[in-house]
Amino acid sequence: MAKKLTRSTSDRWIAGICGGIGEYLEIDPNVIRMIWVVLSVLTTVFPGVLIYILLWIILPEQGQARPVEATAEV
Repeated sequence: MAKKLTRSTSDRWIAGICGGIGEYLEIDPNVIRMIWVVLSVLTTVFPGVLIYILLWIILPEQGQARPVEATAEV
């Protein structure tokens, strides 16, 4: 089974984005959080917050079913 990027349900502070990225990359999520904070501060906060919110909307939670693709009937 292929690894899929999802939001963490067990290691979360706000939405589980950094926890999910950490699990996917097999890195401590606290390292991901520190990198996220530093990059957000260096880019005047807005892009980092915007990307976080978009990932919150786009990424499914761990264990949540993904939508099934529609199949075309002939």
